[in-house]
Amino acid sequence: MTPGLLEWLSRRGGVAHTSVARAAGHGARTIAAAVDAGEVDRVRRSWILTPECPAGRRSAASVSGRLTCVSAARDRGLWTPDSDRAHVWVPSTASRLDRTGLHLHRATPPVPVSRTDPDEPVINVLFHVARCLPRADALAVWESALRTGAVDAGTLASVRWASTRANELAAVAGHLSDSGLETHFRDLLAGIGVRIRQQVWIDGHPVDALIGECLVVQLDGFAFHRAAADRRRDLRQDARLILRGYTVLRFDYAQVLFDPAFVVDTIRTAMAQGRHLPR
Repeated sequence: MTPGLLEWLSRRGGVAHTSVARAAGHGARTIAAAVDAGEVDRVRRSWILTPECPAGRRSAASVSGRLTCVSAARDRGLWTPDSDRAHVWVPSTASRLDRTGLHLHRATPPVPVSRTDPDEPVINVLFHVARCLPRADALAVWESALRTGAVDAGTLASVRWASTRANELAAVAGHLSDSGLETHFRDLLAGIGVRIRQQVWIDGHPVDALIGECLVVQLDGFAFHRAAADRRRDLRQDARLILRGYTVLRFDYAQVLFDPAFVVDTIRTAMAQGRHLPR
């Protein structure tokens, strides 16, 4: 085999459609010789792969699809929940596929992609994530994409998603910085007649919200993707506050946005116990 084919395949993530390879100057005879020599693998007649091709991309090629959803998000370095199957997009008309180890996605995503292209644009990845995962997990993946610069909030807001869940996520993603989350939390409590003070300094450190004199609420803007050092810092601050006589409640953004009833009920119960009052 000429070194050019293997190098070309490797640059493309280890997989390509034979029509694309031929268009790049690697003729049918070169491809066939490489396959016969065991230097390149062929799957479903029209896809060729390097022996080192990642398992997920190999699985996608095995059904003439594209790696998508959490599998593609993980490949991009985004936070993802655990999944024991490769998530793969296939056309809605695809049939007689071996689904072993695969989670197939058939919905039409926003960005049109050639069927010979093995790579899924990030917009399509997020579209499938929104439709596939529980809302809190999906939001965590979207927020990870924003924080790593894989996409920007303006782009997400302007896409025609054709998905209720994706539209919901686009409306809140990018507005979950500490200030935005605190605003949402403040409005949530204002709705039940509870006044809070924000960014109050106690023991040399600011707290996100103080109710009364002694009930502290801390808000985790991105709990799914925080470093261990950040978590230890927060635990130390919570401990200092508790030892000074404060009650500390900590909520993450998914609870504030998607489980506000739990947040409200917890705070009301704490106030009923007088935890906002001096002791």
